[in-house]
Amino acid sequence: MIRTVGVLVLVAAVAGCSPTGVQESAPAGRSAVPLVGAGFPPSAAAARTQLAALKVAWGENWQTYERSAFGDGWSDETDAPGGRNGCDTRDDVLRRDLSELRLGDRNPCVVLSGVLHDPYTGKELPYSYRKASQIQTDHVVALGAAWRAGAWAWTPARRLAFANDLDVLLATDKQTNYEKSSKTPDKWKPPRTAYWCEYGRRWTGIKAKYGLTVSPPEKDAVRELLDSCR
Repeated sequence: MIRTVGVLVLVAAVAGCSPTGVQESAPAGRSAVPLVGAGFPPSAAAARTQLAALKVAWGENWQTYERSAFGDGWSDETDAPGGRNGCDTRDDVLRRDLSELRLGDRNPCVVLSGVLHDPYTGKELPYSYRKASQIQTDHVVALGAAWRAGAWAWTPARRLAFANDLDVLLATDKQTNYEKSSKTPDKWKPPRTAYWCEYGRRWTGIKAKYGLTVSPPEKDAVRELLDSCR
């Protein structure tokens, strides 16, 4: 019995695992970069102030939008929240947004399993690294919506940062994300009304952070979202 216990302890030590099987020490090259920006999302009061200060304008250059203008897939090479920490952007989102996490033994950037309590619908969605998932990574202010609101004039580096900024991203239900697409709040709001306040705070915080414009109906819709805050 003593020998068996000793073997188990040795195996755990070699794997670098905690008793739950989750890697606790970071691999070389991974730094403890915060997965959320300081002061984000803004409070309801701060968001109302930010919304009032946003430039109101109709969208421009929608016909020239291309996903590739924001970079080729996920990139860790930005100075946005979560950037340069040695982990894939999508993995950062999963580690931040999922509960009951089990991380990779050799690479704790990788989420092996967990559960998402979807903010948009309230659904409880399981995640497994080796199975098809109902979870997608959503840009709260979609790339197409950002393009129309001013990102068309940005440098490629700023667009890459936006696309990988963890403050812009949420893990959400895949079908709901499809339905949202690149719609602004005057065209789409989360089905779960209990999330309207935070959605409005996030939307406003993102637009203020990047100096994006809002259309007149969009501004009215965001104001309605913020009015739901208690």
